[in-house]
Amino acid sequence: MDPMFTMEQLVAELNKYSYHYYTLDKPLVSDKEYDVLYDQLVALEKESGMTLPDSPTQRVGGELLKGFAQHRHLAPLWSLDKAQNIEQLGSWNARATRLVADYNSKNPHNPLPELSYAVELKFDGLTLNLTYTDGRLVQAATRGNGVIGEGILAQVKTIKSVPLSIPYTDGTIEVQGEGIMNLSVLESYNQTAAEPLKNARNAAAGALRNLNPRTTAERRLSAFFYNVGYSDDIQFDSHKEMMDFLRDNHFKVNPFITYFQNFDDVMEQLQDIQERRSSLDYLIDGAVIKIVDMRTREALGYTDKFPRWAVAYKFEAEETTTVLESVSWEVGRTGKITPVARVAAVELAGVTVQNCTLNNIGDIERKNLKHALGTRVFIRRSNDVIPEILGKVTEESDGEEIIYPEHCPACGFPLEQRGAHLFCNNRLDCKPQIIGKITHFASRDAMDIETFSVMTAEQLYNELNVREPADLYTLTFEDLIKLDRFGEKKANNLLASLEKSKSRDLASFLFALGIPNTGKSTTKMLADHYRDLHAVMNATAEELIALPDVGGIVADSIVGFFADPFIKTGIEKMLSLGVEAKAPEAPRVVSTDSFFSGKTVVLTGTLHQLTRDEAAEKLEALGAKVTGSVSKKTDLVIAGEKAGSKLAKAQQLGIQVIEDEDEFVRLLNAEA
Repeated sequence: MDPMFTMEQLVAELNKYSYHYYTLDKPLVSDKEYDVLYDQLVALEKESGMTLPDSPTQRVGGELLKGFAQHRHLAPLWSLDKAQNIEQLGSWNARATRLVADYNSKNPHNPLPELSYAVELKFDGLTLNLTYTDGRLVQAATRGNGVIGEGILAQVKTIKSVPLSIPYTDGTIEVQGEGIMNLSVLESYNQTAAEPLKNARNAAAGALRNLNPRTTAERRLSAFFYNVGYSDDIQFDSHKEMMDFLRDNHFKVNPFITYFQNFDDVMEQLQDIQERRSSLDYLIDGAVIKIVDMRTREALGYTDKFPRWAVAYKFEAEETTTVLESVSWEVGRTGKITPVARVAAVELAGVTVQNCTLNNIGDIERKNLKHALGTRVFIRRSNDVIPEILGKVTEESDGEEIIYPEHCPACGFPLEQRGAHLFCNNRLDCKPQIIGKITHFASRDAMDIETFSVMTAEQLYNELNVREPADLYTLTFEDLIKLDRFGEKKANNLLASLEKSKSRDLASFLFALGIPNTGKSTTKMLADHYRDLHAVMNATAEELIALPDVGGIVADSIVGFFADPFIKTGIEKMLSLGVEAKAPEAPRVVSTDSFFSGKTVVLTGTLHQLTRDEAAEKLEALGAKVTGSVSKKTDLVIAGEKAGSKLAKAQQLGIQVIEDEDEFVRLLNAEA
């Protein structure tokens, strides 16, 4: 094929995508897909020696929106060269090392220092360029094409992390940063929004480029700052000095900035950032590596488009687009019907994705997905959880309709809509509900029946007519030995595990029952407070509301659950079969003068030296109150490996966090 024809096609396609991404804030493809096409064009231009005049490789930014006054930056806002793998990053460093060596050979009396590096996060928001004159914010602009941007002063003034005045009053400076929307803010916004926002990047860009500053204010944006691009007078010797200047002048500087003398340490830091990525409360799509010394930066200079002293290292995409192919409906143990989307297989964050969560029918409506079958949608994957569909790529209702079921897909019972969810109320004869309840009852945090699994629950349902947890305690060796894949040893092991589970404490039993709207911390609190199963069963809503972390919804759920005759009968049957469900004989002696005394503590992530349950027990013995969610009332968060949204929320609220497990264990042992 004619390379010129291929280049023309690529240029036209990339320019269309750039227009939708930068000008309309309505991207048609993901960054990952764009980068693949862009790299193809770069390779073709290098191979052919030709470059089209409108090639995106020849320009830094996009077109300006009408309705905003143009602003000419006092100094250019440069793009960054990209490194998409370790080899490309090594090539960048080798080139910088060689250029420094060349400079020093020509300037032996005033050599440049050995290279040292700053590593920063690469935020996925909208670049801001702020102008301060004599200490006052006089202009704010988008990046635009790097030379001319759009004036958005009124919009930026709504960002509370942007200082309207600063201590530095000696002339004019320009400061660059990134406007972002925190993920927790986006989640909160979408819960009540008439038109939910698809992702945090578009939400920030759309707010800052909205002609109505009130809309910007409603988005509750934030910003991080990382560069002084222009100054009448002040000069910096190093990047550290510049960052100190920004902090001293009340700019929000991201705490995840590190400095290294050895480039191998930079590589390790990049891996650490990728592991932390899913726990951050904002989007990043990579890291930026900068040479620290300013004189070295000046000596290295710039290419036509990029500074030679900095490079952006792109991470594996967490967001992309694919085609929504079908929606199936799954029944949970509470009877809730959950839609699960099947999408065209796509690589995302290192795995092949084919299933995505849709949460509920309210989620489908909010995200404009009702008529989306067969159309392209945005999906996002964080950590190891099932990916989520964020919304349609286009706003049109141009796909086939997702039909909501009227009857349970498992048992055919008519469904009831409660809020945004559909429910099957046939809890006595709906197979997935029964299997789910029995599996939950036997799980480790509940009755901890060893060797039990969802396959075991299904087999017992199908072949021995087990319909509720109480039926488990009626099983005999003769029942089990006749089942497929149940030999003598397996049958005896299950019976021994069932017998052992009878002595589980009250807190475990309450959790095993699966009371709606309650988790481990609530059921443990109920057990500690009432210390008797029947006292919990007979508690009134008024009594329950007076307890910690119990509101009206939870109280009504508990009272309604134990008012059910079927539940009562099942519990009494288990008690008659030897289940004890007792609180410990005597309340534990609780310390009142330890480091943890009186503190509300949240455990999150994976601990290696002790289990979460062991940690919670030790904390409570030292006078702490262990809860499951982070709020303004939380005093301390213990963050283990792969801590996620709870850690992010704690950092956002400024709550003390212990991330070093050795330090946590030391504090526990010191107070024991």
